[in-house]
Order: sequence, then structure tokens, then C-alpha cells
Amino acid sequence: METIHTPLTDEALDNRIGEAVALFKSGYNCAQSVVAAFADLYGFSREQALRMSASFGGGIGRMRQTCGAACGLFQLAGLDCGAVEAGDREGKSHNYAVVQDLAAAFKQENGSLICAELLGLKAPEGSPQAEARTAGYYQKRPCAKMVETAARIFADYLKQKH
Repeated sequence: METIHTPLTDEALDNRIGEAVALFKSGYNCAQSVVAAFADLYGFSREQALRMSASFGGGIGRMRQTCGAACGLFQLAGLDCGAVEAGDREGKSHNYAVVQDLAAAFKQENGSLICAELLGLKAPEGSPQAEARTAGYYQKRPCAKMVETAARIFADYLKQKH
């Protein structure tokens, strides 16, 4: 898509990492927080970013599958280098390679891509009900760290690319 017009200085990218964590701590889900911190680089409004990533929180719809922060990271990879032509096998392959590299970095740092494993759950809770964001919630969940990690991995990807 390549819509980036603002300079991608280390400071600007570090600010986006902080923004992702702040968004999470203000109540947005993990995927929304990662995507919303960078989506404007690709011409998306804050509302569009929040809507397109809303379903991926809690390990995709709170099913505790793939970590929402990682899903947000992969959505950003799609915005950055996703193929837009149906027959573009080379473009698809490039995007898949980028996603696999980003996933490997996330997994290496956190030990897993699976939300339930990252949260130390034996099984998903089985409820679609979003948890209240209390001080206790933030103390028992590593999600802010996952958001920070995903945002940093994407920032590092952008640094290497540009």
C-alpha cells in the first residue's frame, strides 16, 4: 500500500509503541491498540483502525486463540505489503514471508502466539463477556507487554524496510 508520508524516525516510532500501550491501558483491546497506533500511516482514520481490528481482541473474539496483539501485528503487515491483485502469487508469498518472520519474532520473545498459553489458561473461559478493566486486570494479565512487543516488532520492521 505504501502510504507512509511522515518521517519514520526512531523517536516517532518509539512514540507509536508508547501510544499502543496507552491505548490498551485506556480500554481498547490488544489488537485495536496495535493497529490504531500505526494505521494512520496507511491512510486509515482512528475509527477505521479500531473497527477493523475490534474482533481480534482476546485471542480472536475472546476465544483465546492467536494473541490479539499478534493479530494486530499481522493486520499491519497486510496494510504494509498485502497483495491486492487476485493472481499476485509473488505478492501473496512476500506478505506471507513477512508475517511468518513477524510471528517468529513475537513467538521467540513471548514463547507462544496463543492467547490462552500467554495467559497461562488451561482452557478458554468460554464466555464472550469482556472483562472489566480494573487495576487487578492489568496486574494479572501480560497483555500490555504483548501489545508493546507487537508494536515494537512492527516498528523494527518499518525501520529495516525504510
